[in-house]
Amino acid sequence: MPRHEARRTDLARRRWLAAAVGGAACGVSRAAGREISLLNVSYDPTRELYQQYNAAFAEHWRARTGDRVTVQQSHGGSGRQSRAVVEGREADVVTLALSADIDQIAERARLLPLDWQGRLPHRSTPYYSTIVFLVRLGNPRGIRDWEDLAKPGVQVITPNPKSSGGARWNYLAAWAHALRRPGGNEAGAKAYLAALLRNVPVMDTGARGSTLTFIERGIGDVLLAWENEALLAVNRSARGRFEVVVPSSSIRAEPPVAVVDAVVDRRGTRAVAQAYLEHLYSDEGQRIVAENFYRPVMPAMASRYASRFPGVRLHDLPAVFGSWRQAQKVHFSEDGLFDQIYAANAQWQRMLCPSAL
Repeated sequence: MPRHEARRTDLARRRWLAAAVGGAACGVSRAAGREISLLNVSYDPTRELYQQYNAAFAEHWRARTGDRVTVQQSHGGSGRQSRAVVEGREADVVTLALSADIDQIAERARLLPLDWQGRLPHRSTPYYSTIVFLVRLGNPRGIRDWEDLAKPGVQVITPNPKSSGGARWNYLAAWAHALRRPGGNEAGAKAYLAALLRNVPVMDTGARGSTLTFIERGIGDVLLAWENEALLAVNRSARGRFEVVVPSSSIRAEPPVAVVDAVVDRRGTRAVAQAYLEHLYSDEGQRIVAENFYRPVMPAMASRYASRFPGVRLHDLPAVFGSWRQAQKVHFSEDGLFDQIYAANAQWQRMLCPSAL
């Protein structure tokens, strides 16, 4: 090759390499500075938790990758939120009140695999809670345990189990207590729930709505509440006006989380969505969980924050009800036990007050 052609070829090669390296560098810079958005479809009482957690995760992810993450939140009754995702709401992740609601997304819409609960530690439950009673300061009605909620004249505030996962935990906690007390049986538990539900003057669609009914509207003598919701009220939003009553037994309420595969694969957000849920198990995530009055599941952080939570005997749902699928079918399906009790109570009310017809 003539010398002048060799020089031109070498110069072209150098220019090509410079352009390639520069382009690659620019590509890395652009990738590292991506703007990413996620949608977390959650249930009612997690607003404060995820407001704090989302900001912490965004900082964590930017330090790790350079990407800027914005997490949008959607809140409502867990059952309604599940149906919204089935019907097309584009959730990258769901953080709902109970596994049955995520099962519905897997079974009805095929948006994630049926074995979703085995993909993260502790059956995809990074925190748990239980059901307690929130009463007005001084506890004027002297409410101490579940039996007091069925006494005539006591007004109990709880949301509708047909739309609220928290309401289903409330109902099952009451059923488990009635079933497992000395001499308890299925017939007695059903009669007890009928008496309790007759004392419910209004059923909101979600747990936060019931909290507002009790705290802001002043309706009711006692609110059946997630422990975190009750502790949030007495420590922050309604300090000095209410107190928490811990019953002799309750239920271990486990709100699970999951990546919605079909959505993250379509949007290209799988890596960040997976990291978003995994970070809930980190020390930072568990600290934020505890600061928002959920119980951490990781042993070290659970031990560190143990004094924040009252001791209570917790019924395990599988031990009492078999599984969430069984509980859903027996108690909350069409014409299940809740519907039977509700219909019987309506008939009882019509007989008691015929003028209402």
